[in-house]
Amino acid sequence: MMSSTDLELELTDVEREIKDTVHRFAEDVMRPLGQKIDKIHDPQDAIAADSPLWDAFDEYDELGIEEFQREDSELTPIQKARIHAIICEEKGWGDAGLGLALGSRGGGFVAGFAEASGDAELIERFTKPGNREIGCWAITEPDHGSDTLALTEPHFKDASIKANCIAKLDGDDYVIRGQKSSWVSNGPIATVAALYCTIEGDRGLQGGGVAVIPLDLPGVSKGKPLDKIGQRAMCQGEIFFDKVRIPKQFMVIDQEGYPDQLYSTLTLMNSFMGVTFSGVARSAFDLARAYAHERVQGGKPIIEHQSVKLRLFDMYRKVETASTYARKVSIFNNTSDAGKLHYAIASKTYCTRVAFDVASEAIQIFGGNGLSREYPVEKIMRDARASLIEDGCNEVLSIVGAAEL
Repeated sequence: MMSSTDLELELTDVEREIKDTVHRFAEDVMRPLGQKIDKIHDPQDAIAADSPLWDAFDEYDELGIEEFQREDSELTPIQKARIHAIICEEKGWGDAGLGLALGSRGGGFVAGFAEASGDAELIERFTKPGNREIGCWAITEPDHGSDTLALTEPHFKDASIKANCIAKLDGDDYVIRGQKSSWVSNGPIATVAALYCTIEGDRGLQGGGVAVIPLDLPGVSKGKPLDKIGQRAMCQGEIFFDKVRIPKQFMVIDQEGYPDQLYSTLTLMNSFMGVTFSGVARSAFDLARAYAHERVQGGKPIIEHQSVKLRLFDMYRKVETASTYARKVSIFNNTSDAGKLHYAIASKTYCTRVAFDVASEAIQIFGGNGLSREYPVEKIMRDARASLIEDGCNEVLSIVGAAEL
């Protein structure tokens, strides 16, 4: 039986070994723990000290795969980019929520901003190998969601639009007031944030900055985690800033550099979402295919019924095209000096839609069993549904991507 890995003839021995290792972790650790967390009724209990969430983080630490992504790694940029795409896809196959949450270990992409600050304390705390910090991308606000990402649209330069989180220069410090909304991924458990806020002035949303904020500073507080239908293994919640004072060097991107930084962030984040959710799509397809060979109706496995066979083949086509495109985009944007945002947006919007559609089709193949929480496909569909909105809803992102054509 052909699997979606049989086409990966270009993988090196090292890449194949990494892929197999992460796949085993995804199958043996991520999938069962993700299902356990999904069934925890109170989201506060899902992040409690005895939650399976921390088992996932601990076992991920032991895996040590993030070391491949470090700046001081001996791998070439193209090797790191290829491995990054493989790892993200396999983590998505294991569990969408955990796949996104675990990528923040060691501070995630916040570590790069900490390095850029030049501050010895931030560098020591957030870039040291093996650190157990958890990062978050704090950009969404109560009054601003995907519009904060629509840098090609007129409102982005409209000075009359007011942000909910403002940084004001006060001598050698910035003072931050306001809040980020309940959709900050990993917000309730994060120890450091890459805070995308507006610097006081008359530039509107384009007059932003990026600050590295240790979340144990005085004046920082958090709301309770959201109760969501999908990706329940990745907690999300508000972060409040009450006159939080940071040294000037913590604001690593100022107003002049903010639009270019936002472009770069969107390019890398959308590329990441693409490869992750191509893995989610593959997980739904793999489960549906296995079930079709096992389930007997009319005296024969349902794979032998023509309608099921055709449905599976349509799912297979979508999974393979999503995986191939997402990997190419991710590798290109992680190695090019000038990444292409519309490539990344096409990857994110296509792969998340494929993940949702394939998961929905998988439920149809499972029939009544697909509606039961005893089987994993309904959870995969809920997880995939969230991806059509998170990190920028697909409709707004498509408008931004189309502006580059």
